[in-house]
Amino acid sequence: MDANYMPFHPNPSKPKYTPPPGAVDAHCHVFGPASVFPYAPERKYTPCDATKEQLFALRDFLGFSRNVIVQATCHGHDNRALVDALKASNDLARGIASVGASVEMDELRALHAAGVRGVRFNFVKRLVDNTPREVFLGIADKIAKLGWHIVVYFEAQDLEDLLPFINQLPTEIVVDHMGRPDLAKGVDHPDFQRFVNLMATNKKVWSKVTCPERLSEQGPPNYDDFVPFARALVHQFPDRVLWGTDWPHPNMTTHVPDDGHLVDMIPRIAPGLGEQEALLVHNPMRLYWE
Repeated sequence: MDANYMPFHPNPSKPKYTPPPGAVDAHCHVFGPASVFPYAPERKYTPCDATKEQLFALRDFLGFSRNVIVQATCHGHDNRALVDALKASNDLARGIASVGASVEMDELRALHAAGVRGVRFNFVKRLVDNTPREVFLGIADKIAKLGWHIVVYFEAQDLEDLLPFINQLPTEIVVDHMGRPDLAKGVDHPDFQRFVNLMATNKKVWSKVTCPERLSEQGPPNYDDFVPFARALVHQFPDRVLWGTDWPHPNMTTHVPDDGHLVDMIPRIAPGLGEQEALLVHNPMRLYWE
């Protein structure tokens, strides 16, 4: 583990909010254990181990039924830790893999059998080296044959440049963390409205209304400045939003999030019971299990 790395909360609080039956934590990770699944040599950070057993215990404690586990950059294109967790989940988890240009259909089909339903394209420069977009488009053509979708991770200032690429993608597209807007600029700022317009004009684009702990300037436990952004997307696109914890919260620098507090954000961004059921049950089930 890096010397300045902040491990996940050892004893999160019990949420006051009770998720509906069948609720899905649609964005979380597993790390290692490094003794079994070593971290990638090219990684930009070295986390603490965060095992499948710890993830599933947290799922149950928080009142969720299922997980969508996203391959983290610290494991590179080695999806073994992800596949191990999926196979141990009794069909209660699905996965998002990371693959390279040389991936073949046999490997993709094996990942599909394990529970993978998409790949992640990461454009956050501090986390990954630059990959030519032609490489991503080649991967997209392969995974489209399996009915998978693409998770795209970028920061708000990069969206304008990425728009032509995103609109080229042949599959459903899920954007991590609302495209990481600068919350200090407000929901009406052109940066965030560019993302809202993308969702309005491209019906294949979904958003994860996640990571107040990363985006908020006001901080815990309420993360008040996050609410208007997530609320706007849930209200305008109720059938194309997802929610997740982002456990074990890699690369946090300001504080260690309490996952119970994150769950208690849900009724603030999705006040109606119908909105909550769409966000936590119907949308992720449609995308990952049907």
